[in-house]
Amino acid sequence: MLATADALGRLLDAARPVTDTERIDTLDALGRVLAADVSSPLDVPPMHTSAMDGYAVRAADLAAASDAAPVARRVSQRIPAGQAAEPLAAGTAARIFTGATVPPGADAVVMQEMAQASDDGTVAFTQPPAAGEWITRQGADIERGSVILRAGTRLTPQALGLAASVGCAALDVTRRVRVAIFFTGDELRMPGEPLAPGAIYNSNRFTLRALLAKLGCDVTDFGIVADRLDATRDTLRRAALDHDLILTCGGVSVGEEDHVKPAVEAEGRIAMWQIAMKPGKPLAFGAVRRGEGGQEAFFIGLPGNPVSSFCTFLLFVRPFVLRLAGVEDVAPRVYSMRADFTQRKGDRRNEFLRARVNDGGGLDLFPNQSSAVLTSTVWGDGLIDNPPNHAISAGETVRFIPFSELMR
Repeated sequence: MLATADALGRLLDAARPVTDTERIDTLDALGRVLAADVSSPLDVPPMHTSAMDGYAVRAADLAAASDAAPVARRVSQRIPAGQAAEPLAAGTAARIFTGATVPPGADAVVMQEMAQASDDGTVAFTQPPAAGEWITRQGADIERGSVILRAGTRLTPQALGLAASVGCAALDVTRRVRVAIFFTGDELRMPGEPLAPGAIYNSNRFTLRALLAKLGCDVTDFGIVADRLDATRDTLRRAALDHDLILTCGGVSVGEEDHVKPAVEAEGRIAMWQIAMKPGKPLAFGAVRRGEGGQEAFFIGLPGNPVSSFCTFLLFVRPFVLRLAGVEDVAPRVYSMRADFTQRKGDRRNEFLRARVNDGGGLDLFPNQSSAVLTSTVWGDGLIDNPPNHAISAGETVRFIPFSELMR
């Protein structure tokens, strides 16, 4: 069995990023991956602006201002945001508002709370401002020509706002990763159907499709495939034609009714099988031939137990899909946190334990870590990455990967 780090390294080394690109509206680009750097065609802000409601002045004009001897200046203009500013007349002040253009000749803004306006059109100042005070300089955020977003960036809401702030109405992105998915198991039924003796509802279909949707994939769902070698091979052939990745769930173990692994070996190749992890040992990686042209679709086979498929998706499929989409940094952030529980015996495999952050800032462990207990994934906030053969003592620091990191 491969160690989890070695297995993930093999997957990521094998991933060939999608090269097809498209140009789409920035408003529609959430979750997409940039295919090219975005450089700013302008400074942001494009002019010196006021950081406060107040008065634009020449700092030197108010050098003598004090509580005992206020300095009064005539208000020569009013400058709301979005309006052009006239040069500041000598010996005057300009009424200015947050975000408005600082008039040429002014080098400071006095906030309105520090000035006393009069009905005669003058304003008095009792403290001298420093040059540059409450002025946001041109280009303070972004300088013209600078790269603001790198190729390979997965676009977040704030990244879209940043692109819009420099006037980008459209962005070049990689096309969506195309994923075919199917499920094996004659015992599987869909919610809404009656359960015959020995049957179970196919929860994995809902979990995995939702996780793929969260990654922005184009998904083709081939549904539940009969537990037969010929049916599995036929579905693999059809799935390989138009997809970058074939994802299956179930049938990758060594039982007589586990047909996925031999089907992939017949239609392509298995490059990796069985990971030294718990839950999720029977994970398979390989490829399926795409017609007669020598091309291949990647294949990942997940185990059928619901927690196993969930964890292996987050730890292996997610980074692999992101790498296919062109994302370079696919590693989740890992946090060092306090274990508020004791686990007296470690497993020979790398364990991924469902845990929840408690009110004291430590971690509680879900009492039943079985790979069939899907409630643990809803109860928990993330996974403890516990090394092989390691018992955990209360108060010990452990590695914790939040679900929020594994689903972004």
